Amino acid sequence: MDSLELYAQVQECIRAQVPHVLVTLVGVRGSAPQDVGAKMVVTHEGLLCGTVGGGKVEATAIVHAQNMIVEHRPHELCTWNLQKDINMTCGGEVQLFFEGYFVDPWNLCIFGAGHVAQSLIPLLIQLDAQVLCVDSRPEWLNRLPTALNLKTVCISDPVAAIELVPEGAFVAMMTKGHSTDAPLLTELFRSGKHCPYVGMIGSAVKAKRVKTELTKVGVDSMWLQQLRSPIGLSFGSNHTVEIAISIAGELLTVRDAQ
Repeated sequence: MDSLELYAQVQECIRAQVPHVLVTLVGVRGSAPQDVGAKMVVTHEGLLCGTVGGGKVEATAIVHAQNMIVEHRPHELCTWNLQKDINMTCGGEVQLFFEGYFVDPWNLCIFGAGHVAQSLIPLLIQLDAQVLCVDSRPEWLNRLPTALNLKTVCISDPVAAIELVPEGAFVAMMTKGHSTDAPLLTELFRSGKHCPYVGMIGSAVKAKRVKTELTKVGVDSMWLQQLRSPIGLSFGSNHTVEIAISIAGELLTVRDAQ
């Protein structure tokens, strides 16, 4: 990978607000796994692109960069002895500069990958946001586009994925129906997470029924008052694309009102 391609990946991470670390090999002494100036980009998931030489040096650098992302540590310059610090047989040292980008993204969590989500998520990934989509059906998740700022989770019981919802995330329940939306909302309430936007797709009749069920299992009335259902701004038809646009508009409206 040449420098232009690598920096294009860096720019895409910045556009999508993906936390990442740019690692540059700035110095060597003795045996060197790569030339000075070699670079790689690391995200929370691991190596995104580039290389600083592979093997133990690169593996150690990837873990170091991932820890920086988790701990939001600023730029760091590290000098590692290949024998003492990395347990390699060859001698020498490497010096690596780690440049971190940790802007907290706008997190959007969509539960359900059905028809409306298929139109909504391609819109959302064009925004400066991190998007999570959870569903139990791999065939629907596989239809979604691939993007750096989109993470899909296929899980038999989506309720267990509530733990993946970041604090401050915007959450939209768009599953197969009230029987699956209600347990998700209950678990989200019990998690105690502050979510400025919690919405559920469906009719006013569905919303009333779900709120009644949630009240019976102990969901706080004040919390239920903040639940948006039906979701989406009041324009357009029942066409899935128009519904998706109205939901995206509502998400942006709530975000900008904060």
